[in-house]
Amino acid sequence: MKHQESPMQNQEEILEKTKNWILKSVIGLNLCPFAKQPFQSNTIRYVISDSKTKEDLLSHLQSELKILSEIEPLVTETTLIIHPYVLEDFLDQNDFLDEADFLLNQLDLEGVIQIANFHPQFQFADKTVNDITNFVGRSPYPTLHLLREDSISRIVDSHPNIDSIYKNNRTTFTKLGQEGWKNLGL
Repeated sequence: MKHQESPMQNQEEILEKTKNWILKSVIGLNLCPFAKQPFQSNTIRYVISDSKTKEDLLSHLQSELKILSEIEPLVTETTLIIHPYVLEDFLDQNDFLDEADFLLNQLDLEGVIQIANFHPQFQFADKTVNDITNFVGRSPYPTLHLLREDSISRIVDSHPNIDSIYKNNRTTFTKLGQEGWKNLGL
């Protein structure tokens, strides 16, 4: 999916679409029962990258990893790096995650921060491209989600059945169907 917008695309529109996706899909469909609190407390850092190459994005990612590792969770719990001008193909973004993980290791942040992958073309390896359950990972723009491992551990420890989230998400999307997704206006 090629985005035809200029590098100076309306950043407010990108941010609005991303927040709308979080509100209607991630929170609204309860895909992540832990997303509501940082969204409502405004502790999500939204970064719109103007990177056009994966090297530029890797450099931007490095900066954001350092920022997240140094800032208090009460100020910034998590970071979304929205990068509409690079890695527009899902497989390219998936491959980029190897470089991102290598960077985590280089910065000695492995086990401190985790990187999750959202993309307009997100697809599970065991699903066809049009399978509705792929939409659990589909965002309006290619996005890297930086999560604190401490927060993930607290969540896992506090949730009675963490594996049920994955199963519930697939069930939610199966019931929702393509038409229901379209009706969300995302």
